[in-house]
Amino acid sequence: MDVTTIPPATGLGRAAAAAAPVPDAAIARPAPGFSSDFETFLKMLTTQLRNQDPLNPIESSDFAVQLATFSTVEQQVLTNDLLADLGARLGAQGLSQVSGWIGMEALSTGPVAFSGQPVSLIATVDSQADAAEIVATDARGIIVNRQAIPARSGPVVWSGLDSAGFPLASAEYTLTVHSLAGQETIARHSATFYRQIAEAQFEAGETALILENGERIAPAQVLGLRSAAR
Repeated sequence: MDVTTIPPATGLGRAAAAAAPVPDAAIARPAPGFSSDFETFLKMLTTQLRNQDPLNPIESSDFAVQLATFSTVEQQVLTNDLLADLGARLGAQGLSQVSGWIGMEALSTGPVAFSGQPVSLIATVDSQADAAEIVATDARGIIVNRQAIPARSGPVVWSGLDSAGFPLASAEYTLTVHSLAGQETIARHSATFYRQIAEAQFEAGETALILENGERIAPAQVLGLRSAAR
């Protein structure tokens, strides 16, 4: 017998081979995207089997857990992709529904852009009030104007004048209608305005309306619509 011949199938020989470092090129690395990585997972599993310690082999149950975990994550990613696609389709449908609003005037609340000209608005006054006023605040929340109005709901005009009778500075102001009873404020309502819709956009999964003053509002914030004034 040739003593220089070493049987290749000994357990110690396999253990030594398993202990040897594996070149980086031989290690399968996962590619981005779970939906196309099942083949990568099988390569990783094969590498793990090939390099396991024969004296302490990995339990078959561990492989089952790994496979189940990978399958669960892959299904979750596929579900998320389907939901994102469904959301995009619904958003595009919503955009098509509001596209007919472009050029119309939308009734909504929010800051009003004042440029020295009186502003038409719709006031909501409590039925128990015996007086009412419009209170204007600037961007800092400071009251800059109080204007008495009739104690009834309906269209009114806000003059935008200060206490000396001069127009306020051009800026955005928040207008609130205060309902009064015996000099006491019994209710507060945001003033509503008709402002023209200049554009409709679909961004980040939501539909938004762009008003003529650049303000963005959601379609749900629109309380009414009318044809633009000629």
